[in-house]
Amino acid sequence: MKSPLSRTINPIVAGKRKKSSSGIDPEYLKKQKESLVRKHRQVIYLNDSEMAAISRYCDQFRVNTKAVLFREAIMEKVLSELDDNHPTLF
Repeated sequence: MKSPLSRTINPIVAGKRKKSSSGIDPEYLKKQKESLVRKHRQVIYLNDSEMAAISRYCDQFRVNTKAVLFREAIMEKVLSELDDNHPTLF
């Protein structure tokens, strides 16, 4: 008679687990992705000294895409200003 501890467990069956069906809704993911699409174009003009400073910064810190630099700098400034000037009740 074999003891219950001497049973061998099939490694293929032992490693399988049921996957839960509570995944993220594909429609939600689609809407989320669409909301991140940048479709509003803005143009800025820089003078020579401003452009030289931006070029020097990009060379020094190896920034390949100036659009990312501008977007991050602008949004950082806007969000910090909004945090500093939030409405108060009193």
